[in-house]
Amino acid sequence: QVQLVESGGGLVQAGNSLRLSCAASGRTFSYYDMGWFRQAPGKERELAARISRSGSSTYYADSVKGRFTISRDNAKNMVHLQMNSLKPEDTAVYYCAAGDGGFGPGAYSYWGQGIQVIVSS
Repeated sequence: QVQLVESGGGLVQAGNSLRLSCAASGRTFSYYDMGWFRQAPGKERELAARISRSGSSTYYADSVKGRFTISRDNAKNMVHLQMNSLKPEDTAVYYCAAGDGGFGPGAYSYWGQGIQVIVSS
């Protein structure tokens, strides 16, 4: 079992930044690829960013590429999502997930409870 707890969400004006953090506990954190998913009202949950077990490989959805940066600290069991130049369309509930590193939610076995990000125009 891996327990994941997100923090750092909130309300921000467009153009500003937020940093989401996810604290992991339980089984060895470094065994898992980590992903940040997001789900806007009425839309499917989508992968925003993903990072490999070692942190050497990352993936970003086209919609966030160049604005978001995912990172991890295996010594501290933490994964972060730095979100810059935020847009109203980034408004969603953001979820931290641990798993095999695929592109869909089914590839991830463990999920945080989600945290709201609201970007006002």
